[in-house]
Amino acid sequence: MIHEIIFYGRGGQGAVTAANILVEAAMYEGLNGQAFPFFGAERRGAPVTAFARVSDKPILKHGMFNTADILVVLDHGLITSGVVGRVRLRKNGVLIVNTPEQGLDLSKIASEGGFKTYAVDATRIAHDLKLVIAGWPVVNTAMLGALVGAVKLASIDNVKKAIINYFGEKAGAVNAQAAERAYSEVKLVKEV
Repeated sequence: MIHEIIFYGRGGQGAVTAANILVEAAMYEGLNGQAFPFFGAERRGAPVTAFARVSDKPILKHGMFNTADILVVLDHGLITSGVVGRVRLRKNGVLIVNTPEQGLDLSKIASEGGFKTYAVDATRIAHDLKLVIAGWPVVNTAMLGALVGAVKLASIDNVKKAIINYFGEKAGAVNAQAAERAYSEVKLVKEV
């Protein structure tokens, strides 16, 4: 079993951090993992891509990929703008989107076959918990909770443990709370 995951976000939303924390949580599960970013123009608000692989066996592949089992979109505007259309979801893949909307236009999602779409309003969760830096809601930890709520790559307890290890006790506690909320609020909204 190997899962290839792509995180799409904007600079400042924490896509790279999310990939790293996911791999740490998977390692707590006894799995293998790797995470790495791809940066274009490094500036707040610019599209950012982060990649992760999680497997029950050693991972011999390295490098970026453009076909994924799971696509995590931290800003639904990246779908409507077509940025996310650069990658493909594998048949029976999973799309997890930060959006307040239930009726998403998925026509720009490239896929090899059917896929499931899950949605959570991670932006609202970040605002509720005051996870805002320089005016930007930081949604990465909420999206990690949504990810493991939709696809059981790791337990929510191990995700929270990895979050606290990454951020420390004080900041980690509120970020772990964001993950827990999104874990319980993520909803399957569409099967294509």
